[in-house]
Amino acid sequence: MMSSATKADKKASLDAAAWMFNVVTSVGIIIVNKALMATYGFSFGSDVVFIICAATTLTGMHFGTTTILTVFLRWMGYIQTSHLPLYELLRFVLFANFSIVGMNVSLMWNSVGFYQIAKLSMIPVSCLLEVVLDKVQYSRDTKLSIVVVLLGVAVCTVTDVSVNTKGFIAAFIAVWSTTMQQYYVHYLQRKYSLGSFNLLGHTAPAQAASLLLLGPFADYWLTNKRVDAYNYSLASVFFIVLSCTVAVGTNLSQFICIGRFTAVSFQVLGHMKTILVLILGFIFFGKEDLNLHMILGMVIAVVGMVWYGNASSKPGGKEHRSLSLPSNKAQKHAGLPESIESGEKL
Repeated sequence: MMSSATKADKKASLDAAAWMFNVVTSVGIIIVNKALMATYGFSFGSDVVFIICAATTLTGMHFGTTTILTVFLRWMGYIQTSHLPLYELLRFVLFANFSIVGMNVSLMWNSVGFYQIAKLSMIPVSCLLEVVLDKVQYSRDTKLSIVVVLLGVAVCTVTDVSVNTKGFIAAFIAVWSTTMQQYYVHYLQRKYSLGSFNLLGHTAPAQAASLLLLGPFADYWLTNKRVDAYNYSLASVFFIVLSCTVAVGTNLSQFICIGRFTAVSFQVLGHMKTILVLILGFIFFGKEDLNLHMILGMVIAVVGMVWYGNASSKPGGKEHRSLSLPSNKAQKHAGLPESIESGEKL
């Protein structure tokens, strides 16, 4: 009994540490990129503080830095050699790159309000993927808590809403590619028994190469600005290096969190970052009006997140159902994950 309680406490501590790592690095990179784009003009997207809209080329630099770290750690023996089939890698990179470019294009072609609605729609789309592909069942409380989170975040972030045909198509591609990429992080880690750094070691080099090759052209198409024509200064280079450094933690923490939980939980509880960025944006930049309307939305969202964490961790709150899985060997043959959960511990 004592051993079981100790294991549960240890898991809870590691879960909390993983979330804090993701929150700190994600909020940190948004603040750094905000300074880089707004202050030093290295801007290929929006100047809205609660939106992650780094240039495609800058994202390629992020993955390049992550690649260097994974190569170094593998050379030092901290990352073991692992295998990921080429077709799985190419599929993941395709989803991931479409997600990055799609989100930037969606922001360029849509109003901020519709962009936020598109981001919120990733939660029900992620739920749909888990229901269809993983045969997940959600309890009534879990479903209601997700609705409360969506309502709260919508209240504090969605303002003007206008949509056009090309903007809707871009948002549709961005939402589905992002949810598929996040689903695949969890799926690949389970199917091929890959740790977070192992999976990054496979995906980061491919993403870095493709984004650094195609990124400058994508950025020029989106902004009519050439990356090589930017007037680099010592301060701007410092912030670029800082952005790349923090991005390593962001990339790793995302893989850790989705690997420990699921893409749905990552999306739901990840909106805490949205709230923190709004608050920090008001404190550091003073451009966002933190009014009663936004505060009410934040409170509703936090209540929903706490409710979701409690509801999904209860037996039956979120469970995988399987019709016929006679053995682990049969599961492996079918390419299905071996673990069948009854409740997701958060």
